[in-house]
Amino acid sequence: MRHASTQPTDVELTILNVLWDRGPSTVRQVHEVLAARKDVAYTTVLKMLQTMFDKELVVRDDTERSHVYAAALERTQAQRGLLRDLLDRAFGGSARELVMLALQAGKLKPAEKAEIQRLLDGRKP
Repeated sequence: MRHASTQPTDVELTILNVLWDRGPSTVRQVHEVLAARKDVAYTTVLKMLQTMFDKELVVRDDTERSHVYAAALERTQAQRGLLRDLLDRAFGGSARELVMLALQAGKLKPAEKAEIQRLLDGRKP
């Protein structure tokens, strides 16, 4: 399957998160989740899903009367793509700079620090 050449927008990412959390969903189901957080029209969600289908960010099952949409890629695939884009645009491709800034900016819990140290040491949990 060919993936979209562009990264999802913030709105598209919000919809993808609903699909990743819920699994395949109708427009109505996606709209219900989004409308619980923010005032959004059903037609807006429908148009966004149609656009995302055209961009190959979602797949659509139209065998039933209500189309069912699902994310075309896994959450981690999208996250990696977004991270690569951020790494290139904001950090000149330097993973070291990104990690150093993230570590300096965040408040890590002891368990998170231990997990990062295990990754750096190449150990399995």
